[in-house]
Amino acid sequence: MTPVTEALDTQTRQLGAAIRAARLSKALTLVELARLAQLSHPFLSQLERGHARPSMASLERIARALETSQLDLLAGAADLAADDPELLWGPVTVTAGALVPPARLPRRAEFVRRGEGTIGPYAEGSARLLVGARARFQPMEFTGANVVFGDFYHHAEDEFVTVVEGRVVVDLSGDGEFVLGCGDSVYFEGGTLHRWRSAGEGTYRLLIVKQRFQKEQP
Repeated sequence: MTPVTEALDTQTRQLGAAIRAARLSKALTLVELARLAQLSHPFLSQLERGHARPSMASLERIARALETSQLDLLAGAADLAADDPELLWGPVTVTAGALVPPARLPRRAEFVRRGEGTIGPYAEGSARLLVGARARFQPMEFTGANVVFGDFYHHAEDEFVTVVEGRVVVDLSGDGEFVLGCGDSVYFEGGTLHRWRSAGEGTYRLLIVKQRFQKEQP
């Protein structure tokens, strides 16, 4: 197995585990998720076990069925990899004097350089994660150019959005529509229906910061 193939297989296992965790958090069976995502039960089973790789279209269907985004699933894969060394490195052999791989040693700071960070589809555009796993909140850089609203999104986490380039119209459903320019921001509680589009001036960029729920300690 080449290093590239091995890396792809590792990523496939990570993503499958993240999808399974998201499904269980929604108390859905594989059959129920298959129906909601309009995908086959056997395919989803193989996917969760890391034996299949989803297309972007399939991953989008799964994300919508789980009321999340493709990027959030990719971020979840990174989280699970950080929690489980076998997902990241394969089976780990513990030897005297080497209790954990060096990369898992605790760090107080994490740097993400320009051009780094997980990038994936998000809402009507794409986003780049600005931190890795284990962060207490999830900042991301969002880029979009849509002039038409997409579907409403809602999630349990609180969210903060500030415009760093362009102008956008933010639709908060029953709370109305609001035009935001560069430097403007909005904060909304979890469960709030929301969506946005360009105010007709082309590409826009947002800094989005989402709350992250911490896992309960056993």
